[in-house]
Amino acid sequence: MSNVRVIGHLHHAIQHRPHLADLSVAAVVLLVTLLTTAAPGPLPEGAPLACAALACAVLLVRRRWPYATLVVSTIAAEVYLAGYHGRGGILILAAPLVALYTVAEHSDRRRALIVSGLVIVAVGVTHTVGVPSRRLGPENLALAALGGLAVAAGTAARHRRAYLAEALRRAEEAERNRDADTRRRLTEERLRIARDLHDSVGHHLALINVQAGVTAHLLTGESHQVRDTLAQIRQSSRAALDELRDSVGLLRRPDDAAPLQPTAGLAELDDLLGTFRRTGLQITARIDGSRADLPWATDHTAYRIIQEALTNVRKHAGSADVAVTLRHDRDAVTVVVDNDGPPVAPVDDAHAHGIVGMRERVSALGGTLLAGPRPTGGFRVTAVIPAAS
Repeated sequence: MSNVRVIGHLHHAIQHRPHLADLSVAAVVLLVTLLTTAAPGPLPEGAPLACAALACAVLLVRRRWPYATLVVSTIAAEVYLAGYHGRGGILILAAPLVALYTVAEHSDRRRALIVSGLVIVAVGVTHTVGVPSRRLGPENLALAALGGLAVAAGTAARHRRAYLAEALRRAEEAERNRDADTRRRLTEERLRIARDLHDSVGHHLALINVQAGVTAHLLTGESHQVRDTLAQIRQSSRAALDELRDSVGLLRRPDDAAPLQPTAGLAELDDLLGTFRRTGLQITARIDGSRADLPWATDHTAYRIIQEALTNVRKHAGSADVAVTLRHDRDAVTVVVDNDGPPVAPVDDAHAHGIVGMRERVSALGGTLLAGPRPTGGFRVTAVIPAAS
């Protein structure tokens, strides 16, 4: 397992630190060359070491200047070999072969073949000067084979890099197309919902509003209670139409034009309570503290919780007495809606869509909601909504 980790670390270093890899290659080539050299040659003392060091050191800049690196490394390697006359050191040619690989990797195929052919011929001629029997000898044949292998490896690396770049480009393009398709589908769905709301719900709300007005106009001898009820129906349907119009307009807007602020909040709480009072609910409200910097999501959610809870009271408890408590703490807003209606059975969430919706709203902000019958009768809704900005 330790060997696997070492190999993994080396691969990561080569991928993300190419200069470290070049330094390692240069050091290995220089070390192996010096270890396989039999004895000093006729060059002045220190000159062979300087030539070998130069042939390997230029590999550090092979990625930036591949052609210059190839020329310098080849000349330095040949000078090093010339000082030994067969006493070893042939492995110094690994340095120009690495440079040749880099040239093939960073140039097109034709240029790589021309440059590699010239280098191999030049090195071969240098080795056979004065020794004609070496022209087709094993050294030159091995050099030609190794040069061809370096060019082939560099070409393969260039093709692999181009393939990976093309694959990455296609993946990015596919992701952009997928995102665009998702946005298009979302826009189409929003427009469909907007059309359905406008054509179906809006139509029925408009009919309710108009019919309530006509009925109020035709009734002449009815009590004020009936007229007040019809007026409340007209007002409530008008308010519902206004909110529906805002929602439809929001759905029809493009994403970049959609407003981020809610259409209703606690600033309209008095109007909301007044609307329910006119339906017959006896509401007492208590507000502890206030926060001007309340996040809009918390503000809007608290308003909707109170609205839904009062709607449920009106629907299930009739003209019950209701106590609404709104408490602003440092980190949360607590909403409590109590009513003193008749005893009720425990709530089944499968059929209580309003309570499920309230719980989803509060949970989306990381809060909690409890809803259930009180021991003394009636019903209680308690919501704790985080108020962190």
